[in-house]
Amino acid sequence: QVQLVESGGGSVQAGGSLRLSCVASVYTTMYQMAWFRQAPGNEREGVAAIETDGSTGYSDSMKGRFTISKDNAKNTLYLQINSLKPEDTAMYYCAAVNSYSSARRRQVAAGQVPHRSFYDYWGQGTQVTVSS
Repeated sequence: QVQLVESGGGSVQAGGSLRLSCVASVYTTMYQMAWFRQAPGNEREGVAAIETDGSTGYSDSMKGRFTISKDNAKNTLYLQINSLKPEDTAMYYCAAVNSYSSARRRQVAAGQVPHRSFYDYWGQGTQVTVSS
């Protein structure tokens, strides 16, 4: 069974930075992974994605301040967030899938984040709260 455990969230002031981590119970070399977030009353939206070939994609509104990376030796996914804004306040979720999808791969290769329906496994989330 795939388990994903996020950490690194917290309460920060606008302009600050956070690095979120997601430790996987599987070999991340075999899984496509992504970060999503959900604010109260909103749908879960894509933040960033990374394929096993290292290609990455970002939501248009996240480009420039968010960086996704992966340490396969530690089976850990990261999300670096800089210049935090109050509108970044949300629960951040890690997601993973190990099935092949040409549609998903094309989207990430084009620099986009695939829809959440492409991912099968989810963590419990870590809360990020940004105050002005």
